[in-house]
Amino acid sequence: MTAQPLLMIHPALSQPPIRELFRPGGDDLPVLLGPGDALPFSFIQEAGAAPALLICDHASRAIPASLDRLGLDGADLARHIAWDIGVADVARLLAPRLDCPTVMAGFSRLVIDANRRTGSEGSIPVVSDGTRVPGNQDLGQREREARVEQLFKPYHAAVVRLIEAKLAIRQRPLLIFLHSFTPVMDGFQRPWEVGILWNRDRRLAGLLIEAFRAKGLTTGDNEPYSGASTEDYGLHAHAEARGLPCALIEVRQDLIDTRQGVRQWADLLHEVLAPLLPQAASIAAAEGDTKF
Repeated sequence: MTAQPLLMIHPALSQPPIRELFRPGGDDLPVLLGPGDALPFSFIQEAGAAPALLICDHASRAIPASLDRLGLDGADLARHIAWDIGVADVARLLAPRLDCPTVMAGFSRLVIDANRRTGSEGSIPVVSDGTRVPGNQDLGQREREARVEQLFKPYHAAVVRLIEAKLAIRQRPLLIFLHSFTPVMDGFQRPWEVGILWNRDRRLAGLLIEAFRAKGLTTGDNEPYSGASTEDYGLHAHAEARGLPCALIEVRQDLIDTRQGVRQWADLLHEVLAPLLPQAASIAAAEGDTKF
């Protein structure tokens, strides 16, 4: 039987109405989004039987036309500084195979980073991996607030609504944040093919690390980044704050920057996640919601 959209299954996803998640301006803020711009979030699918949600904070490199590409050229906007290369394509293949609700940010991390706490140094970067971002220099409070209100908050409200829809049907979802990382940073050739990030809650992360290593993959345990970063947002705000099992998966970008690589990693992630999700959900239920 074909799954109904979550918006039809439970009113938790229709309150408030979707239009109220978008903030066209208000409070005398500059209006960022025009008719031709991408929306702050999109769903690959809104419903699914999997006891999990997929969340893609850096799926897009879109920049509102009003920001004039932040003064950057096309080459810079194709680089990892603008988005997580390959993630959106992997998620589009993976979500239906896992039957997993999935939400993706619709704006570039250079405009405002969906996985950085607002007000932190990395939230609206003035320099990213050595590249100066002209459109982020000397921003006033109103310009910063417009990005928070019209992009960051609507996206995270969409994440919350997917979580609430799962909770409304008495299912505590595992939260899987899907990212990718550049092969070289600061001259260092990163050896990991995949990394699993976590902070206090290692329930799901530990299972994933074991599963990837069992497949012979060079797997980072809180590498190449750490889930304990105080700047990061999603894993802390959406998962740990609710006691939901969680993990952030980082795939090296040179492995998913072609169609073949995307297909191979969608297959691999499905092979790893499909048997683990029910297992991790059962462990979480048995351990209780707040045991990390």
